[in-house]
Amino acid sequence: MKNLSKRKIVVAMSGGVDSSVAAALLKRANFSVSGIFIKLADLPRFRESEKRAKKVAKILGIPFLVLDLRKEFKERVINRFLKEYKLGSTPNPCVVCNKEIKFGLLLEKALKMDADFIATGHYARLRREIPSKSQIPKYKLLVAKDKNKDQSYFLWQLNQKQLKHILFPIGDYTKTQVRNLAKKFKSPVLKIPESQEICFIQTTVEDFLRKYLKTKPGHIVDTNGKILGEHEGLYFYTIGQRKGIKLPGGPYLVLRKDQKRNHLIITKNEKDLYRKELLVKNVNWISSKELRLPLKIKAKIRYRHELASATITKKLKAKSYKLIFEKPQRAITPGQSVVFYSPDEASAKAGKGKELLGGGIIC
Repeated sequence: MKNLSKRKIVVAMSGGVDSSVAAALLKRANFSVSGIFIKLADLPRFRESEKRAKKVAKILGIPFLVLDLRKEFKERVINRFLKEYKLGSTPNPCVVCNKEIKFGLLLEKALKMDADFIATGHYARLRREIPSKSQIPKYKLLVAKDKNKDQSYFLWQLNQKQLKHILFPIGDYTKTQVRNLAKKFKSPVLKIPESQEICFIQTTVEDFLRKYLKTKPGHIVDTNGKILGEHEGLYFYTIGQRKGIKLPGGPYLVLRKDQKRNHLIITKNEKDLYRKELLVKNVNWISSKELRLPLKIKAKIRYRHELASATITKKLKAKSYKLIFEKPQRAITPGQSVVFYSPDEASAKAGKGKELLGGGIIC
């Protein structure tokens, strides 16, 4: 084992409070810390973020460099985002970015720099375990201490090989504690507002899609197939959407999209949006091994959705899985991530944290 001062850690610095505090905590713990800013797009927000990250690194007295991944980000994240929308799905680009960019290309770069770990400002926790019959450590991904800020949902595509080299320094802190630490460290980014939107979109998702995707008009129909109006393209809508339908006699809700007929199916009945089952593809298990099925879990069908009790089973003759919820869930949306958590409430209450088991894409 290296001494603490020789353990080299590369911190992904975004210019925000969370990653700045993560870097400061590691520096205070006597690790050898370097900061990296990932340049993802030619937008004012990235230029400003780079300046802030550089300023924080200078105050901390740590080396700082910029990793230009604009080309890779466009190919792997933005183009995929557009492709999925064109196919009628509602993708989550943050999940893809974490897999491909932050814990993909950045991790590769850090290891080539002879780093032991990369660290980020994600609100999540890791637990390292060594099984009694083996000396090969296993890594469990747990929810953050601050349940309101927990970002484990976006990390379900990670694997054991990656987790071996990852640190989440602020996972055991609440957001309030992180802000207090930023004050203590005299961080210049304390008053920077938190980003809530997709980083590569300056205005709205609809404006972004209109810039890159051609309109494809079709019928808006009710659940009986009656034509009520016209839409400009199915990709401008998502399941459960209420705004933007622009038809008299509403309010209406988007129920589903018929890609074959290019029909947008709407309803006035909120109950129509609730379903107990879904199919999931591209499943990843954090342990790298499929767990014994059927399995009772807690599941999230979108980031801010409440955890719901469900049972997961594998479909025969297919690479997909089926989730059956105890209670119907609202607006299950193709393309979104459904993430699986352990159902063990006792462990979570004991402070060990609820474990993220894996996840997949709703299909």
